[in-house]
Amino acid sequence: MSYYDNILEIDSDLHGNGLCIGIVMSRFNIDVSEGLLSACTTELARLGVQEADIVLVTVPGALEIPIALQKLAASDRFDALIALGAVIHGETYHFDVVANESARGLMAAGLEYGIPVANGILTTDDEDQATARMVEKGAEVARVAVEMANLVLTLDEMDQSASS
Repeated sequence: MSYYDNILEIDSDLHGNGLCIGIVMSRFNIDVSEGLLSACTTELARLGVQEADIVLVTVPGALEIPIALQKLAASDRFDALIALGAVIHGETYHFDVVANESARGLMAAGLEYGIPVANGILTTDDEDQATARMVEKGAEVARVAVEMANLVLTLDEMDQSASS
């Protein structure tokens, strides 16, 4: 923590040591999903999250991710959750439904349980775009999960201190 013009500022904390992270990955568009997962777990390890503190759950598609996230969140075991998958635009309206409803479900799970949920579900026009983005997005959601887990832990500690 640092002070800026007499305002308490909570700094970004990307240290993953001791954090427990749950990952839910869609098996639809599996090549992209596995690319996201590889980049994500590599970055989590670089940030200090231990393999033993990562749990991976796979589901059929993006619409199934929110229910799995909800169950993981309800377990009260995890400091943050990560959603991984790819919704690639087709010729029908289905793309919009899947993209919008999966994102809504991620947000709902996080808010209901007060746990950070990092959204690594790519929504692209084609597979080439998804492939081009999967490595950076996978690493990015790992950083988001760790930073937000640490922020929530810090805010919880501040709240407990204020209550004492």
